[in-house]
Amino acid sequence: MIALSLAEIAAVVGGQTYDIPDPAVQVTGPVVRDSREVEPGSLFVAFVGERADGHDFAEAVVGAGAVALLASRPVGVPAIVVDDVQAALGALARHVVERLGATLVALTGSAGKTSTKDLIAQVLRTKAPTVFTPGSLNNEIGLPLTALSATAETRFLVLEMGARGIGHIRYLTGLTPPKIGLVLNVGTAHIGEFGGREQIAQAKGEMVEGLPEEGAAILNADDPLVRAMASRTKARVILFGESDEADVRAENVRLTENGQPAFSLRTPSGCSDVTMRLYGEHHVSNALAAAAVAHELGMSADEIASALSEAGSLSRWRMEVTERPDGVTVVNDAYNANPESMRAALRALASMGKGRRTWAVLGQMAELGDEALAEHDAVGRLAVRLNVGKLVAVGGREASWLQLGAYNEGSWGEESVHVSDAQAAVDLLRSELRPGDVVLVKASRSVGLERVALALLSDGAEGEVSAR
Repeated sequence: MIALSLAEIAAVVGGQTYDIPDPAVQVTGPVVRDSREVEPGSLFVAFVGERADGHDFAEAVVGAGAVALLASRPVGVPAIVVDDVQAALGALARHVVERLGATLVALTGSAGKTSTKDLIAQVLRTKAPTVFTPGSLNNEIGLPLTALSATAETRFLVLEMGARGIGHIRYLTGLTPPKIGLVLNVGTAHIGEFGGREQIAQAKGEMVEGLPEEGAAILNADDPLVRAMASRTKARVILFGESDEADVRAENVRLTENGQPAFSLRTPSGCSDVTMRLYGEHHVSNALAAAAVAHELGMSADEIASALSEAGSLSRWRMEVTERPDGVTVVNDAYNANPESMRAALRALASMGKGRRTWAVLGQMAELGDEALAEHDAVGRLAVRLNVGKLVAVGGREASWLQLGAYNEGSWGEESVHVSDAQAAVDLLRSELRPGDVVLVKASRSVGLERVALALLSDGAEGEVSAR
């Protein structure tokens, strides 16, 4: 964080100081909520959670070098005490962002947020120092903590914003007001909580409503619900996509024999070829969104294409492709799942597995509400249509719907199987995998299917494992 004294922080958050000998002492290290991340000069934010109370770590974090705590009660060590720790953290983030002078880029969407955020960051940091959301810490706590990690040298701040209801994005953009706002898509993720795609569009469109006139709203030309958000902003609108009307678009889209996307990137400043290191055609749209941001910030088509071609995956368990010594390829996409990302992953598997035997180890897609049965059934049917070699549906009711969809789609569906849990899936795969097979592992985070991928990779750890 930029250096601030404890007196300054207390004034910004409206807090009272307790047990602070010298209010002029500065916070020069990171602002953290995890006691294990404390460094000399840190400010520790004490949240009361379901399983732990941050206030209980007060002496330990000060002993580890924290200058003070941001807390909701006195704790016997230096602390700034406030009524609402979360609100105070947000106020501090807003203050720091206003002082930074960095260009703030924010993005949201139903699918692809984290992958796109990682692409934007990797492209922009070839131009200037860039800070971005780690993983998918995109809520009212993770977002201000990311903003507070920026320093005086930071020129670009890239923030992912998630929403589980109307008003969430508006709240987050109020904490860290963007100059560039990007909306990727409107899908069915969390549709059970929102109530429908129209409500999701209403929520995601809050991203562009507060943009300044001199800012830019970057919208997906290929998604009608996103494109319609142009009427909700006073900022300049930039369209990306494969549509001929897109300002930043892809032409001649294709997949390499390894399932990596390649295309010609066309921007208002020129055209250049891109071959990505990521897997799956769905990354073309993510790359175009990143390209539109970079173009808006003054990068040439050649600079953008070069950076996109070098970019990799920065967040774990998102289409991580690893080849075991015996030639079995494990695609670990187990961090999360929704209908859009599930379909994209299956298509990537089909492309990567040409001439090889393919396995789709799939589990529940959470928070789909009344759409759950239909969406799980549709994914099972899609696996059949894509000629995936075998579907292993893992878990309870929703997994049975996946398996039933595959079975009802045609005779191939008899190759599908329903197992109770991750260990059962591991046991099945260990007994039936052959050298050269490709295994996709994907489900919502709560299912924990990363255990399947990690077990399969552990089986191959006796030899040298190469990550592609």
